[in-house]
Amino acid sequence: MEKADRERVIVLGASMAGLLAAHVLADRYADVVVIDRDDLAEDDYGRAHNETRRGVPHGGHLHNLLAAGLLALEDLLPGITEELTSGGAVAGDGTADVRWVVNGTRMPKPRSGLPLLSVSRPHLERRIRRRVRALPDVTFLERTETVELLTTPDRSAVVGVRVLQGDTHRDLTADLVVDATGRRTRTPGWLAELGYPVVEEEQLVVNVGYTTQYYRLSADRTPAEVSIDVGGSAAVPRGALWARIEDGCGVVTGYGVAGEYPPRDTAGFHDFLKSLAATDIYEAVRDQETLGEPLSYRFPANLRRRYERMESFPDGLLVIGDAVCSFNPVYGQGISVSALGATVLRDHVSRPGPVDPRAYLADLAARAVDHVWELTTGADSAFPGVGGEPTEEQLAEYAYLDRLLDAASRDGQLLVAYARVAFLLDPVAALVAPEVQEAIEQALGPADRP
Repeated sequence: MEKADRERVIVLGASMAGLLAAHVLADRYADVVVIDRDDLAEDDYGRAHNETRRGVPHGGHLHNLLAAGLLALEDLLPGITEELTSGGAVAGDGTADVRWVVNGTRMPKPRSGLPLLSVSRPHLERRIRRRVRALPDVTFLERTETVELLTTPDRSAVVGVRVLQGDTHRDLTADLVVDATGRRTRTPGWLAELGYPVVEEEQLVVNVGYTTQYYRLSADRTPAEVSIDVGGSAAVPRGALWARIEDGCGVVTGYGVAGEYPPRDTAGFHDFLKSLAATDIYEAVRDQETLGEPLSYRFPANLRRRYERMESFPDGLLVIGDAVCSFNPVYGQGISVSALGATVLRDHVSRPGPVDPRAYLADLAARAVDHVWELTTGADSAFPGVGGEPTEEQLAEYAYLDRLLDAASRDGQLLVAYARVAFLLDPVAALVAPEVQEAIEQALGPADRP
């Protein structure tokens, strides 16, 4: 399709989802306008790892690129992995170069071939934003707020947005508007004002609190792995992740569920790390030089907006990223889901004719959201105080997963099977495949069977 067939698209939000959407759309639209409230030029030059911009208040915390997300990102932006590693990001194998501690047990480290890239959120975002800025048909409108949608007289289609720049309102028309403004999106309210049905929402309250501390790594005291993951559990609802990142730095994010929040001072934070199911991360950082003060953030609930279930939806409007579904950040899925969503968007804008929003939203749910929502809410519901009393079915699922992880501590290939699901490459159902169940039985033996 020639670009002349489609003139302008507006992307609301220069989030990771917005940047990837803009890159995809630049192949199909003659003019791509990205609108954001922040001063992004300031963010492009000199912001430190632990400094966050207004639009990304959690940007200083540890962010993961899961294998599926990294593969999608490389597909969308060929060569980005090499570009990031040349700038200091640390690459490795998703199981061989990670020390996983599950239920207090150190897991084996089999080589899986699953790609791993450890990088700070500011470094990743800057590199991708520079790529998008370099595209000749992309324009950024910074320090600009979107105040409402513009529609046709019958409100059946969105035809642009009204923005506020300083004290001046301005109307921008477009063939398509893509909302990538994140969890606090105004689209549900705008749709209600236009007479559309209320967007159905699903929530699972988790009340996660997390604290992050950066370190200058000392070569003689730095673990060999790219990262260490001491997971929380129902018995110990606290955990932490350590990772090597660019500039010879390391970062630790500690988290607690249902009020088990990490302290906001370095000494208290180190005591928190010592209290986990294993002290591996505490031992890795207790003598390292700290950089800046700890950062803290609170996350109330997993939140999903069911746009795909709406009986009517205006043409000319799409939604992507956290504006559709916001996941517990402990699992590091948000950027990966944004990358997967951008591949769905690419497929739909590559088809001839106007984009069908309902078809896109249904496809987005099926290909980028459903699996992750099931995975995240299932894991969170296992924590005490989350999701109410578990059903018998849930209890059976928790018992099976505990048994699988126990077996995985003895059989590295079972850990790889688990990692493929956690890294969003395989569905949850893969963990109950006959060959997996057989491997569990072989690993545990009769004495360990319930």
